[in-house]
Amino acid sequence: MSIVLDAIDIIRHLDKHLDQLTRDYGAWTYAILGAIVFAETGLVVTPFLPGDSLLFAAGAISVRDGSGLDPVALGILLIICAIAGDTVNYHVGKAIGPRVMKSETSRWLNKKHLVKTHKFFEKYGGKTIILARFVPIVRTFAPFVAGAGAMNYRKFIVFNIIGACAWVVSMMGAGIVFGQMEVVKKNFELVVIGIVL
Repeated sequence: MSIVLDAIDIIRHLDKHLDQLTRDYGAWTYAILGAIVFAETGLVVTPFLPGDSLLFAAGAISVRDGSGLDPVALGILLIICAIAGDTVNYHVGKAIGPRVMKSETSRWLNKKHLVKTHKFFEKYGGKTIILARFVPIVRTFAPFVAGAGAMNYRKFIVFNIIGACAWVVSMMGAGIVFGQMEVVKKNFELVVIGIVL
């Protein structure tokens, strides 16, 4: 229960935790944020990690005085991590997906999420890889389902790159633009909750 409450606190006060992270770890903050984005997009067992809200907060924090973060360098790194995460997830899906998709009781994956993502993928096709970037849970499972469904890799990687660029630039950009407004700073918790919803 304590882990759940800690996770909720981190999400609610993401700006304060990121500020503290940059003070405590300096340049290592790049690696930590990159690892979170990679895991959230690349590992089907971590759909609970923050995505949109983390990028928004990272954008807002990166332009604050004394953050020590370069927003351009951070954005490029996070795009690379998002592309790499989806690519790994695609290959894992291609390797083990067909077996997992048949399993009624998967130990590590929630079949309900996979079915939901598969339906989304069926409806929107290759655009799913781009659109899924903006839909929590679906974002984590879409590349896995694309691999399991043997989507053409060339087609996948093009949509993957476009989606990663659009996702990181729009979410970090929104944080950079709106994160400096006094009303957003005072209500950052509500903004993050709104992004999650």
